[in-house]
Order: sequence, then structure tokens, then C-alpha cells
Amino acid sequence: MTSLIWYLYDFARKAWVDGFLDAKSKEEILDKPDRFRDFPVVIKENCIGCGSCTASCPSPGGVRLVRDEDTAEAEGLIYPVIDTAACIRCGFCAEVCPSTPKTLECGENHFIQEEFNIIPSKRKYIIDDYLCIKCDKCVDACEVGAIEEIDGRNVVNQAKCISCGKCLDACPVKGAMKGVYVNNLEEQKKIIKMTVDTLEKYIESKKDDLDNLPDDKLYLAEIKFKPIYDKALTILNDEEVVYEVLEDAINRLNIRVIIWDSDDCKKCQLCIPDCPTGAISFDSDKDTIVRDDNKCLRCSICYQSCPFGAINYFLAKFNLDVDKSGEKVIHISVKTSPLAKARRR
Repeated sequence: MTSLIWYLYDFARKAWVDGFLDAKSKEEILDKPDRFRDFPVVIKENCIGCGSCTASCPSPGGVRLVRDEDTAEAEGLIYPVIDTAACIRCGFCAEVCPSTPKTLECGENHFIQEEFNIIPSKRKYIIDDYLCIKCDKCVDACEVGAIEEIDGRNVVNQAKCISCGKCLDACPVKGAMKGVYVNNLEEQKKIIKMTVDTLEKYIESKKDDLDNLPDDKLYLAEIKFKPIYDKALTILNDEEVVYEVLEDAINRLNIRVIIWDSDDCKKCQLCIPDCPTGAISFDSDKDTIVRDDNKCLRCSICYQSCPFGAINYFLAKFNLDVDKSGEKVIHISVKTSPLAKARRR
């Protein structure tokens, strides 16, 4: 009984009543630290539309890119939208966001140094110095300052590059800016070799036409692209990568074609010791000179060594195009090499 009376007396004290009415949480509980992982905040005016946030998000549907409607004054803004029902507040989108200032903010622990940005991409952008004309259009197109001039050359800073591809679109010289696929390199090599072998064999099959080709004329032909494309897909089953690898390879190929005429060969064997790779040998059983295509460099040393004109030397270029029916074809142009022209004079 005494204890009950004591508790009633304690609750009735003015100090207790005042404390109850004025109760406050501790300050360290109320103040949210800067590093708190809240839902990302979007500052849509800063967005450059690169898509790095959507590519890095581990939660399906956590972040998506949207675009406002165009107006008469300006194009609609592209920016990310966070779905709070799917977002797990990991902050990856804020980490990879390359815009300056940031489009996505998610606490101070998500502002990491640029060189540690990890942006998922299967392409690496590089500049071909041989083709680059230093027009700087790629520099102007890059919104993150990833293209820099070093020792008089434009170079892509891979730590800053977000693989958006705008530099590739801006470059006026085909092949000067390259979007190289960094995966499946061995398969890409096999595709290019298969393409070169196919085109070379086709040209060699036109030996009779090429034997009579005047020095000042071109031999023009075309073959269907689809058989080569279908065969490439058996090597790498990725239509996007295969098509781009083939397109770049075909449009850049400049093949040296060595065609042998066995009927004119006198079997003097002068070409055998001159070959730097041992691609030429003499088959005593068949009493003939043999060339190993896999070892041959197409260097033309055998052509220069042959005193009987049994070897012809041509240069071939290619271009991927569309014919009148809308089907893709490879245009082929072959000409006599300058070395051969000089030899005939």
C-alpha cells in the first residue's frame, strides 16, 4: 500500500509533468548524418542522358530514364526517375553519375573520385591517330571532358569516359573514332580472319580477269554480305557486335593479293630462300612450288624474286553498301600494285 501511494505521489510531481510534456529526443538522434543512405535525389537539369545510372542499378526498375515533351522553345529534358518501391538505396547510380554537378545525390559516401567510376560497357572508345584530322568535334561533343590533347594528339581518358558514343556520332572521318568491343576478342579476331580469307579467295578465283587488267584500270565486283554475316554468327552469337566488327573490318581492309600462275612457273626455286616466313616450299613428289597461305604475309618479296613473271601482285579495297534491291553487298575494287607497274616499265 505504501509503495502505491509513493508512485502516485511521484507521478503527481510538477517536475515529472513538465518533463513529460516537454520530452525531446536526443540531438544526435534527430540530426541525420550526411552519409545517410536516403533515396537518391534527382537534379534533372544536370542530366546528360548517358544512361550510366540505369546500367549500374542492381534492382530491376529501381531507376529509369524519361524524357519531357518537346516545346517550341526547347527539347524536352532527359533525366532519371527513382522508383522508391524498387530502389534499395545502394547509391550505385550516384557513384557512376558522371555529370558535373551531379544529377543524382545520395549522401556524401557516394561521391567518389572519377578515376574509380565503374560504368558497365562492352565498348571502349579510342582515337585512330592515322585517320584523325584534329577537327576537335569529338572534344566538343564529349560532355564529361574525357577527350584530351596529349603531345599534340587527341586521346580518350578512359577514367572519365562514360561510353555514351557521342564522340563516335560527331566524328566526320569514318574510322577515326572507334568503339572497340572489349569482350570476345578472340572471336572477333576469328571473324576478321574469316572475312579476309573469304574475300581473298574470291579475288583469287578471278585470276583470268586480273591477268589482263590494264595498269590504269580497276577490276570492280561485288559479293553478297549475308553469307559472311551468317558464318560470323556461328563464331559469335551477338548480332550487334558481329555486324559492327564486320562493317569496320570490311570498310578498312586493304588487302595485298598474291596470285600464282603455276603454268608460268619454271621451278627455279629462287623465291624459296627469300621468303621470310618459310611459306614457300618445293614438293618433290608433285614436282611443283607450294605456297602455304596461312604462313604467307603477302609481303611481295616472292613477286620481286621471280624472274619469269609467274606471280602477280594486286591491291584490293572493299566497301559495305546496299544494292538497288535493298540487300547488303560488299563492293570490291582491285588494281595492279604500284610495284607491279614500276616493274613493267
